[in-house]
Amino acid sequence: MHLIAALTLAVGFRQVMVGPMAVNIWYPSNGRTTQVPAGLYSQTVVVNGPIRGRDLPLIVMSHGVSGSGFSDYNVALALANAGYVVAAVTHPGDNYQDQSAAGKSQNLIDRPRHIHRLVDYMVAHWPVDAKRIGAFGFSLGGFTALVSAGGTPDLRQSARLCRERPDAPECAFVAQRHGNPLDSTAVPDSVWDHDGRIQAVALASPAVLVMFRSGGLRGVHVPVLMWRGTADPNAPDAWNAAVVRSGLPTPPEEHVVPNAGHFVFTPVCSDATAKQVPFLCDDPPGVDRAAVLREFEPSVVAFFDAHLTSR
Repeated sequence: MHLIAALTLAVGFRQVMVGPMAVNIWYPSNGRTTQVPAGLYSQTVVVNGPIRGRDLPLIVMSHGVSGSGFSDYNVALALANAGYVVAAVTHPGDNYQDQSAAGKSQNLIDRPRHIHRLVDYMVAHWPVDAKRIGAFGFSLGGFTALVSAGGTPDLRQSARLCRERPDAPECAFVAQRHGNPLDSTAVPDSVWDHDGRIQAVALASPAVLVMFRSGGLRGVHVPVLMWRGTADPNAPDAWNAAVVRSGLPTPPEEHVVPNAGHFVFTPVCSDATAKQVPFLCDDPPGVDRAAVLREFEPSVVAFFDAHLTSR
């Protein structure tokens, strides 16, 4: 009897709109699973299945530039299998279909607002515990999660970086789209949307963290997990992960993958995905992404298990 019950446990999956935001939600469920698309990938879930449990911990997810709510679905599945509700937004104006906001300062301001609105929705409409909420961010999503947790960026750091290091990948990215670095003038601290309900933050290949190097992480008082690769061309350590190491009131739990690039923490690619978007799939020689994920995904679950405890 217990064996039959165990075999029916699965991950449920729903898609909703929260205002203009498309949101993917994974959660503990039961019932018959089917294989369905997950953006560039596929997943085995109970589509629109029943929600199993109540007062569940919640993780909100923020993807990187030109990504989607499916970009980190591997982490979402691992968390949902462990009993979490996971809600991943597709950021309006900065996703694979719409890049109208990418490279603009307004995008940096809007992203944490998306997360705040998503938390509002999930707390109001899902059986989640408002005292057990975490955030996961990949690449620019890491910047987003840190702002949500209390970080206050200084946009002037972008222009400063590009004066000091004109070869920096962040400068090239913005130049390709708008011809100059992000705004060189400060914006009021009040524009940054902090959400005190977020109690822990996990980062993977976090990027654009140079914005915090003038003390902008002093307001982040929650535990932080950070995974990075040493050969990440998109987010060089010196002005990204290093800022987290030195700028937080309490140092992060940091894991480093030797020789790994930017996308090593995203799902293992199929042959079709590798042909369609090779930049997502090309790991440096000697880096086994599947092996990395076998350590990375459980560590994210363990981190949130440790820090999102019932009170």
